[in-house]
Amino acid sequence: MNGEIPFCGETLTALPSGALFWQAEGLLTVSDLHLGKSERIARLGGALLPPYDTEDTLMRLAGDIEMMRPKTVLCLGDSFDDLEAAEALSEANRALITRLQAGRRWLWLEGNHDPGPIDLGGSHLAAYQAGPFTFRHIAEVGTAPGEISGHYHPKARVARMRRPCFMVDATRAILPAYGAYTGGLDWMAPELRGLFADEALAYLTGPRVLTVPVPRAA
Repeated sequence: MNGEIPFCGETLTALPSGALFWQAEGLLTVSDLHLGKSERIARLGGALLPPYDTEDTLMRLAGDIEMMRPKTVLCLGDSFDDLEAAEALSEANRALITRLQAGRRWLWLEGNHDPGPIDLGGSHLAAYQAGPFTFRHIAEVGTAPGEISGHYHPKARVARMRRPCFMVDATRAILPAYGAYTGGLDWMAPELRGLFADEALAYLTGPRVLTVPVPRAA
């Protein structure tokens, strides 16, 4: 079950997967795919993780695209775990990305993990503006209302469960990480909680989207 988010005069839809859909514009937004994370960890001498994270992430994205039929897909940065991971994508995963891009506009925003363009189609931008919204990878202190970003991978702790979540107040919305192998930052971590007003809400992902108030900062 999806969750409706009233934000800056528009209605956005939080999907259980962690994607955000703006129906009025046909815009599907995802953040922090971190494609190729298992490859990067192995390349740098870390643990050998099962190399299926990229395919799993892309297949979930394919499901959201099939369900919502967006005109535009916007990736909010850190779409790849680094630029070498993007270059190392298998031909099968490259072909899948090409199929997902077919017939729609596709926007890659720069993140701190992928600060440059990659050769995978679509447009590459530092930020994107549409209607009342400014989309960027990392939230900016003192921003005007309507900022939508990612980067922090917020996770909520409620009744012994810990779930990725959207965090929203009157000024900004931060999306959860979409990637299969991404961790998360606790919603009460000062660098994350400090970005939001006391009245912030969290929309928890999972089988259905749950809306809960974010606890006030100590």
